[in-house]
Amino acid sequence: MTNFSFSWLLTALLALLWMPDVANARIGYFWHISDLHLDTLYSTQGDVYRSCWQLSRPGASTAPQSMESPGPFGNYNCDSPWSLVESAVKTMKAKQGDNVEFVLWTGDALSHSAQPLSEQKQHEILRNITELLGRSFSAPFIFPVLGHEDGSSSNSQQKYKQMGELWRHWLPTEALNTFEQGGYYSIEQTKSRLRIVALNTNFMRFDHEPEPRMSHSLRWPNEYYGEPKASSSTMSAQDQLLAEQQWLWLDEVLSKAKQKQETVYIVGHMPPGVDERQLGPQHSGQLIFTERNNKRYLDTVRKYASVIQGQFFGHLHSDTFRLIYDEQGTPISWLMIAPSVVPRKEGIGGSNNPALRLYKFDTGSGQVLDYTQYWLDLPLANRAHEPLWQPEYNLTHYYGLADISAIALHNFAERFTGKDASWFTRYQRANAVRFQSNAACQGLCMLNHYCAITRLDYDEFRLCLESEQLPLQGHAAGTLMLSSSCALASLLLLLAFSFLSCCCREQTSTSTSRANLVMSSSHLANL
Repeated sequence: MTNFSFSWLLTALLALLWMPDVANARIGYFWHISDLHLDTLYSTQGDVYRSCWQLSRPGASTAPQSMESPGPFGNYNCDSPWSLVESAVKTMKAKQGDNVEFVLWTGDALSHSAQPLSEQKQHEILRNITELLGRSFSAPFIFPVLGHEDGSSSNSQQKYKQMGELWRHWLPTEALNTFEQGGYYSIEQTKSRLRIVALNTNFMRFDHEPEPRMSHSLRWPNEYYGEPKASSSTMSAQDQLLAEQQWLWLDEVLSKAKQKQETVYIVGHMPPGVDERQLGPQHSGQLIFTERNNKRYLDTVRKYASVIQGQFFGHLHSDTFRLIYDEQGTPISWLMIAPSVVPRKEGIGGSNNPALRLYKFDTGSGQVLDYTQYWLDLPLANRAHEPLWQPEYNLTHYYGLADISAIALHNFAERFTGKDASWFTRYQRANAVRFQSNAACQGLCMLNHYCAITRLDYDEFRLCLESEQLPLQGHAAGTLMLSSSCALASLLLLLAFSFLSCCCREQTSTSTSRANLVMSSSHLANL
């Protein structure tokens, strides 16, 4: 669907020449865990249509509850119980605990419904998860980033200092200084040229208008909380200043990394671009960054693509990836978006099974070589009363990739628009971590995924949906016409065969009658 210039071919040849020497690479591993959304109010006696809460307080609603009971390890309508979060961390330790270089923890540890809780209670929940991770990994290198649900405070810098105090055993002094200032930091790996750059994407986010009458919805039962705090679509003057400081800091860090010939992993909670599972009017949940911040991020990646080895995000709860292209349309960088531990997807009902991701990489160059994703079959775990985490797939094998590069992933995404639908079916199955949905993703749904992956600029995404819709419909119509033509041809062949068969039978019958007539005539002549 995209026409590439000679520069694309040159880039592809250079990628082959610079393909990592896996045989001589020093192999290392790191985990990526995201969107835990721990809900301390989760109860197996709760109502699955009221966040799996047990409404037992005086004056609580007496409306009949659902016949379905929340399972011991979670429910598709609810946030995570402690048992699910604990089983996820225990699985990480059991599968690859000691021989791991670091852990990326990309935010949203708190429940979607934790906003009205006191700051002290929110901090206590974050501390419990921090201690769980700290007990489970001997390596001190756990790199956390802030999610948009991770604590609320009227004073953002006070929150950063509180979180910094909580995570100071993981962050060196220099990293801790910038984190306490604005929730972002950079860490240089001592054993390699790899640098971790952790962003505070809350400064970049597009805040959507709060749902009307939120406190009367099933998510916010009046029995527990009063009116939730409304989400503001504008930042304070202080936060605007901190946001600008982060952009200037990011440019400086990447510029120095380029001068020192380092390689960089960019890590954050919210990715740029749009949510591939959000369909509908613009600004109805699709956009993640503001338009200005989205463009600024893409321009930054294009400027420093030569040193950026990978980008790792969460937030969407889905298993997907993104591609960034240069001005000539050449794929130059990729983003991996990890699925969530929590099975609930807020807002669109697009649930998923819990998942974890173990990356394999060259510790010298930072080149990502592969990953293995582990998943939990939630209904099976609840029936068995045991969290049976198992491998879901291996990236290069599952998608038939020679390596993990922007070009290889671009070529894979282009298969979505071809005649072989099996590749998109594979992707779609992994996208929700094998969650069984009754709704098939075809036509515009498939196109939404394709455009979200390959068009991170908002204007380009809109044009992709408009320009590719007609060819997609034409392809579908062509397929329908081809199928109809084949059916018609088969019918005509069947009719022709029947006609010939009848003719043959008729001719045989006539010949036999003639032969009998001749024989009869001869017999009469002899008489």
